[in-house]
Amino acid sequence: MNFDVHDGPGAGAETILLSAGLGGAAGYWAPQLAALRRRYRVVAYDQAGTGRNRRELPKEHSISAMADEALAVLEASGTATAHFVGHALGGLVGLELALRRPERLASLTVVNGWAVASAHTRRCFEMRLALLEHEGPAAYVRAQPIFLYPADWLARNSARMAEEEAHGLAGFQGADTLRKRIAALLAFDATPRLRSVRLPTLIVAARDDVLVPSTMSEDLAWAIEGARLYVAPWGAHAINVTEPDAFNSMLLDFLERKAKRQAG
Repeated sequence: MNFDVHDGPGAGAETILLSAGLGGAAGYWAPQLAALRRRYRVVAYDQAGTGRNRRELPKEHSISAMADEALAVLEASGTATAHFVGHALGGLVGLELALRRPERLASLTVVNGWAVASAHTRRCFEMRLALLEHEGPAAYVRAQPIFLYPADWLARNSARMAEEEAHGLAGFQGADTLRKRIAALLAFDATPRLRSVRLPTLIVAARDDVLVPSTMSEDLAWAIEGARLYVAPWGAHAINVTEPDAFNSMLLDFLERKAKRQAG
């Protein structure tokens, strides 16, 4: 597994492990790195089948297998415990780790995630797969921002979106890999197990997310004992990209409050 280690302010700094969504690449978290590194050591990785870890995935790929990847990154980076921050699919990986290996996590943050995919989210992925099947990768990549960003933000960032489209097509993970990863996230269902999560947990959502209804995050927060819920009025699915300053402040506040509770 290829991963990046960004040193923090000192040798004793706690570690944050960042796990991206369906795109899978560590670079997704670029808007967070500077803010997080002021207080934490940060590890980010490309998920299997994506980025620098491009390879064929097994036929029955799963969130459980992706959790094993995250554990391998913790081992390889010499990290005993980490604050896990996952976006969408990455959040599912965090939930799986919280249930299977809670001793490896100091806290869990799930951004626009879910316990089980809603009918609406399934419809969105079905349409994206149909676009991939009938129109090809270029059309799939071109349509992707519609599911990630608010319309007004897209209108203001057309040049940036053109660059992102070119980058996304150049680094496209492959149709077969994408199908397997989507199948894995749609098969995931943590609903019967959520009451077993005993970690400090932050659930983040955006009210205008067109891919994952914010009610999915509300359901997660209700089911996980003591979970803190933050629902932003704007920012859409990739809220850490569209509202990086607010997102970074909220995440750091959650982590610092946890540290103060432990110290107290």
